[in-house]
Amino acid sequence: MTQGYNPHQIEHKWQQIWGERHIYRTVEESDKPKFYTLEQFPYPSGKLHMGHMRVYSIGDVIARFKRMNGYRVLHPMGWDAFGLPAENAAIKNNVHPAKWTMDNIAHMKEQQNQLGVSYDWDREVTTCQPDYYRFTQWLFLLFYERGLAYRKKAAVNWCPGCQTVLANEQVEDGRCWRCDTVVEKKELEQWFFRITEYADRLLHDLDKLDEWPEKVKTMQRNWIGRSEGTNVTFTIPELNDAPVTVFTTRPDTLFGVTYMVLAPEHPLVEQVIRGKAQERQIREFIARMRNESEMSRTSADAEKVGYFTGAYAKHPLTGEEVPIWVANYVLMDYGTGAVMGVPAHDERDFAFAKKYHLPIRKVIDRPGDPLGEPLSEAYVEDGVLVNSGQFNGMPNRKAIVEISKALESQGKGERTVTYKLRDWLISRQRYWGAPIPIIYCDACGTVPVPKEQLPVLLPEDVTFDGRSNPLTTSPSFVDTTCPRCGQPARRETDTMDTFIDSSWYYLRYTDPHNEEKPFSKEMADKWMQVDEYIGGIEHAILHLLYSRFFTKVLYDAGMVSTDEPFKSLLTQGMVLKDGAKMSKSKGNVVSPDEIIEQYGADTGRLFILFAAPPDRDLEWSDSGVEGSYRFLNRVWRVVGEHKHIFEDRPQAEPDVDKESKALNRTLHYTIKKVTEDVGTRYNFNTAISAIMELVNAVQSYPQTADRGTLADAIEHIVLLLAPFTPHIAEELWQQIGHRDSVHEQAWPTFDEAALALDEVELAVQVNGKVRDKLTVPAGADNKEVEEMALARSKVQQQLNGKTVHKVIVVPKKLVNIVAK
Repeated sequence: MTQGYNPHQIEHKWQQIWGERHIYRTVEESDKPKFYTLEQFPYPSGKLHMGHMRVYSIGDVIARFKRMNGYRVLHPMGWDAFGLPAENAAIKNNVHPAKWTMDNIAHMKEQQNQLGVSYDWDREVTTCQPDYYRFTQWLFLLFYERGLAYRKKAAVNWCPGCQTVLANEQVEDGRCWRCDTVVEKKELEQWFFRITEYADRLLHDLDKLDEWPEKVKTMQRNWIGRSEGTNVTFTIPELNDAPVTVFTTRPDTLFGVTYMVLAPEHPLVEQVIRGKAQERQIREFIARMRNESEMSRTSADAEKVGYFTGAYAKHPLTGEEVPIWVANYVLMDYGTGAVMGVPAHDERDFAFAKKYHLPIRKVIDRPGDPLGEPLSEAYVEDGVLVNSGQFNGMPNRKAIVEISKALESQGKGERTVTYKLRDWLISRQRYWGAPIPIIYCDACGTVPVPKEQLPVLLPEDVTFDGRSNPLTTSPSFVDTTCPRCGQPARRETDTMDTFIDSSWYYLRYTDPHNEEKPFSKEMADKWMQVDEYIGGIEHAILHLLYSRFFTKVLYDAGMVSTDEPFKSLLTQGMVLKDGAKMSKSKGNVVSPDEIIEQYGADTGRLFILFAAPPDRDLEWSDSGVEGSYRFLNRVWRVVGEHKHIFEDRPQAEPDVDKESKALNRTLHYTIKKVTEDVGTRYNFNTAISAIMELVNAVQSYPQTADRGTLADAIEHIVLLLAPFTPHIAEELWQQIGHRDSVHEQAWPTFDEAALALDEVELAVQVNGKVRDKLTVPAGADNKEVEEMALARSKVQQQLNGKTVHKVIVVPKKLVNIVAK
C-alpha cells in the first residue's frame, strides 16, 4: 500500500459497492434480537447542515455497532416533506411545491450517501407522496371515528392584505412577513385533535420513560400543566346573577378577593360594558389585544394593563360585591378566562392592585406577625387564616379542603383538575399539506371521505399568488359529490398540520410498502418500540408529545402493542462556532460539503464524534478537524507499513516477551473500553480516544517483538474504527486480506485474563505528600508492599529522625507512611 490516504476515491468506491450489494437492507426474519435506531427525519430544505451531520453520525455509529454485536437492525430514513417553505418557494420562484421538494430530496439524499450512513433506503418514506399521505388521511378518519377529531371556531392570524391565514412564525412584530400589513385575529372554523382526553396518561406515563433525559420529561410535564384546584362560581347581579366561573388552586385565599379580572375575549365582557362610560375605551383596548400574541401579554416583563368595566361580581361566600376589570394578562384559552384578584397573596395581583389602587386584604398570617401592619409585598407562604369568617385560625393547607367543601355544599363550586394543555389545532389554510378528508353536504352535513376513496389528492390547477389558500382556487378540488346522497357537495380546503405526518412515520417504516393500511400490527410489533430515537431538544414538546399521543390512540385502537413510541431518547447538543450556533446571519456556517470536499466524510464523522459527548454542545474547531484527518492518515500508514505481516500471518504469542504482553493488554483494554463506552454510555469521544492510544501503542511496538500480536492489534484497530469511520475501515479490511465486509463482522470480545497486570506502580507518600514511586508484583500482599516502600532511599531520607506510626496501603494505588 504505497499510495497515500485518498478519502474521496475510497469513499466513492465503497458507497457505490454498498449500494449495489444492498448491504444495509433490513433483515426481517431472524432469531437475532431486534434493534430499531432512528434519527428524526429532516425537512428537505435542500442542504444538510452540521446539525444533520452530527445526528446522522451518532445514529450510524449505534446502528453499525448493534449489527456487529449480533442484532437485526432497522435503520431507515425519509422526508418530512410537507410544509410552508415549499409553498413560499412556489410563490417566490414560480415553481410547483412538489418539484421544489423532490429536487431538494434528491440533493439531500446524495449528501447523506456521501456521509456513508447505513440506511435501508428500501424503506424510504416521503410524507408528500400520495402513498404516504393517503394513510395520514386514513388515520385522521380513525381519529374522527373515535371522537378525537372535531371542528369548532378558533381565532387565527389573518392578513387583510394577502387575504390569508398566517402561521405564528409568519407574523413579525404584529405584521405580515410578506406585505407588512397589520395582522388581525379572526375566528374561523378549524379542525382539532382531542389530545386533552389523553392528558392524564401522557403525564403519568412519563414515569415509564426511564431512558429519556429528565429535562425533556420536565418540559412535557410543564407543558401538560396539571393543576388540582376548585372552580368557584361568582355571579353578576346586573346580569340577573349570571355565573362567572373562576378556577383557583388557592381557595384558602377566597376571602382575600378584592376584584375580578376577565379576559378581553370573555363573552361576558360585551354585556358588562354595554352602555357604560368607559365602553368605547374598553372596546379599543380589546381590539388592540386581538393583535397581541399570548406570549407578549403574559410574559413576566410585560406591563399589566387593565380597565374597570363598571360592573361588579358577587362573592360566593360573603355576598360582597367586587369590581370586575378586564386586563391583558388574562387569556380566554387558559383556565376559564376569568381570575379572582387576591393581591395580598399573589405577586402579580399585588402589582396590579398597587398600580390601580385596589384594596389589599390579608387573609393568611404568619404566626407572630402584627395583624394590622400593611403588606409591602405579597405573602405567598403558609400560615393561618385571618379575616376569613368561620375559617379564622385554620392552617391554610387545611382551609384549601374545608373552603372547597363549603363551596360544594352550597352549590357554588367544585373541586376539579385542569390542564395547561389545549387541544391540538391541526387545520392549516395552505396547499402543501395532506388534505383533510372531509366533505360538506347541504343535506348530509359533515361527511368523512370513505377510506376506499383515499387518497384525496392535491390538485394541480391551483394559483400560488400569496393572497389566499391555493386549494380554494381549484374548482376541480372543491366541487365534488356527497358519498352518502350523491348530491353536489364541497371538500374541506384546510390541510393538516405537518406535525401529523411526523407523528406516525416511525410506524410506517416497519411496513413501508403496505398498500392496504398504514402498517400491519404484525410488522409494528416486530420492531416497535424504537430502541434509540435521536434528535434535537427543540422537539422535546410538540413532536414528541404528539407522537406519544398518536401511539396511545393507535394502542387503544388495537393497531400496536405498545403505548409509548420511543424507549430511549438521545437529544444531541448543538454545533457551535466561536461560541454561537452556526447561522448564515452570524457568518459562522461550516457546511458538511466543505468538510467532505477537503477531508472526506470519515474525517468529518470522526471529528464530530470525538469533539464532545453527543448530548453536549460541540464547539467547531478547524484544528480539530485537521487533527482527525492526521489521525486517519496515521492509521492508513500503520496498516500499510505492516501489510506484509498479513500475507503469511503468524499465530499470536503475546506471552513470549514483555512488549507483546503489554500490547496485548492494551488491545484488550481498548476492546473493553470501546465496547462499554459505545454500548452502554454512548461516550463516543472516550471510545475514540482509547483507539488512538492503541494506535500509539502499535507505533511504538518494537520490530523484534511478536509479529502475530502486532497483527492482532492492527486488525482490531480496523474493526473498532468501523462504526465511526466506515469507508477507511472497509478499505483497510480488504487491504489486510479479507474479502467480506468489515461491517458484517462480529464485534470483537476482550479477554479479562489479558487485562491482568504482572506489576503495578504505586505512589509512595510520606505524611500525605508524594515522595517516590514504587513498582511491585501485582500479587504482592500489603506487608510486602510496606517493606519495599520503607526500604526506598528517598523515603529513608524523609524519615530521618522520625518515628513511623502507621503505614496505609491502598492496593494498586498508593502507600502512605505516617511519621513524626
